[in-house]
Amino acid sequence: MATATALPVRLRPREEDQRVFLEGVSWEMYEKLLELRGERPRPRMIYLEGVLELMTTSWDHEWYKKTLARILEAYADELGLEFTGVGSMTLKVKRKKRGLEPDECYEVGPETKRRPDLAVEVIWTSGGLDKLEVYRGLGIQEVWLWRDQKIEIHALRGDRYVRARKSRVLPGLDLERVAAFLVSGKSQSRIVRDFRASLRGK
Repeated sequence: MATATALPVRLRPREEDQRVFLEGVSWEMYEKLLELRGERPRPRMIYLEGVLELMTTSWDHEWYKKTLARILEAYADELGLEFTGVGSMTLKVKRKKRGLEPDECYEVGPETKRRPDLAVEVIWTSGGLDKLEVYRGLGIQEVWLWRDQKIEIHALRGDRYVRARKSRVLPGLDLERVAAFLVSGKSQSRIVRDFRASLRGK
């Protein structure tokens, strides 16, 4: 009897994220919708000054965000860094009228801050709200966007984000190398194993 085999991500038909936008949504309604959704991970909600985006993410989106997360966590483990993953926790600031759940976010260092130092977003389907504008109002110091098979570093300088060549959060990590692993066409587990081996010089 034949067994089903998962196709590598590069061979799968591309799936798009699905979005719905609601305008004129008050902060109180946004918080009520978060409460009604409860602990369920979907739909993702992004709120920016009265506009609410509801998004369900595709298989592709989830594959890239999870693979990147596993690479970052493997890197921190191999180097013995204090690196705390807090997943897709809801970040929101009422006075800025902004809120969202990152694909992944992390605190770096031994102390608990209750506010991530790094947020990671997969930009897979065009046309959504400006996540960097949301993050700017939330005061997140560094945001990485996976877009067009590259990792973009956006660092908060004053009250705006600027593109950076190197991460301040993980300055020793070669993000071009990470991107090459992500587009290698290998399975998620193989990518992580190969990445760990590369760090050990094997």
